[in-house]
Amino acid sequence: MSEPRVVLVTGGNRGIGRKIAEEFLAAGDKVAVTSRNGEAPAGALAVAADVTDSASLDAAFTRIEEELGNVQIVVANAGITADNLLMRMSEEDFERVVDTNLTGVFRTVRRGITNMIRGRWGRIVLISSVSGLYGVPGQANYSSAKAGLVGMARSITRELGARGITANVVAPGFIRTEMTDELPEKKQKEYLANVPAGRFAEPEEVAKVVRWISSDEAAYISGAVIPVDGGLGMGH
Repeated sequence: MSEPRVVLVTGGNRGIGRKIAEEFLAAGDKVAVTSRNGEAPAGALAVAADVTDSASLDAAFTRIEEELGNVQIVVANAGITADNLLMRMSEEDFERVVDTNLTGVFRTVRRGITNMIRGRWGRIVLISSVSGLYGVPGQANYSSAKAGLVGMARSITRELGARGITANVVAPGFIRTEMTDELPEKKQKEYLANVPAGRFAEPEEVAKVVRWISSDEAAYISGAVIPVDGGLGMGH
């Protein structure tokens, strides 16, 4: 078994982020979770942080470094939505989603890479979405931000690939969560009709891919987009 790594999962207090944190914990890693409300799964270090605020992120990293050690794996998962059709979408809603889902990732990764560079080892995993590659009506803001993560991961790969650092994108499709469970049956069937696998993914299926792409086994994969979408995006 490899040595425990220090892992940070942003937005790791609920949904897919929480499952990702739990997956790393189950593998024996030391895990910190940032969220606005400071909640975390059992066994993880809970740190309140806001990805739209660089000072808040810096303070969170400093605390993690003091309590767990230098962060070696960053999973940038924190995100929001503010869906609306393009003609009705306000500039504020566009900018707010991009600031959290794209610029927030930039802030997180910029602070996280310093010690990765010194240690000549690091894993950066950006949680995108099938929406960023496939396009979804009403999500011009969200899709733009999630597509932007692909360019970010590839730029990071070219900058830092020679230092033992990888940067990859995991792009989930429809995941079975409380939100999808609450959809009307007709709407669920409409979504499922587009998924070749014929089912929604379990959050654990995304979490296991994130853990694997962060492992030594995946050391020669960087700048990749890994869809976990049952074939929905079909290679985009």
